[in-house]
Amino acid sequence: MTDAAIGYGSVFEVSTNGGSSWTEIAEVFSITPPSDTVDVIDATHMASPNRTREFVLGLQDPGEASFEMNFVPGSASDAYIQARKAAGVAVKCRITFPNATIWTFDGLLTGYVPAVPNDDKMSATVTFKVTGSYVATPAAAPTNTVLPAVSGVAQVGQTLTAWEGVWTGAPTFSYQWEADGVEIGGATSKTYAPVVGQIGDVLTVVVTGTNAAGSAAAESVGTAAVIAE
Repeated sequence: MTDAAIGYGSVFEVSTNGGSSWTEIAEVFSITPPSDTVDVIDATHMASPNRTREFVLGLQDPGEASFEMNFVPGSASDAYIQARKAAGVAVKCRITFPNATIWTFDGLLTGYVPAVPNDDKMSATVTFKVTGSYVATPAAAPTNTVLPAVSGVAQVGQTLTAWEGVWTGAPTFSYQWEADGVEIGGATSKTYAPVVGQIGDVLTVVVTGTNAAGSAAAESVGTAAVIAE
């Protein structure tokens, strides 16, 4: 059985503080990771056997990394990339693959090329010149770094929405709502509307992040006590 997989779910992130925090670039649809090549040096000399050229390997070139994204003028991603281009300094880049393996490298933003066709979606190609070697980190189960949260008013009939929080490992998410610490049967969507029987209860949502290497769960802070309509 093959282990081949499509690239869906891959994530490209950039850090300007050495990797302490990361910004995900939105709506990326194609990624080209760093591609190493090695220089070949001609070492032929006057006594090379059989009048045949000889070669030795030289330095390794980490090449370029790039991605294509849906171009949305004025969006957060557009502004972020424009700012990185204007800064003119190397940043840390991180590619998380669908199986949770991570490649991290330093890159110089050398190209931001939007395309605005007449009869197709707008897109942009962003290119980084990789400087130094990339580091490959084996797949690891997701880790929650910022707890989930609940938005909305805890009132009968009003819709509450779960925010997943911040996670490592590019997981997919599942949800379980609870009332006073007890699971609510069937409440496994991103949203939930309290019912009359929950008046006075505190609601939370447990978010489970899952990737190819495993899963982990994190619980939100509780809402205020549910009130009547």
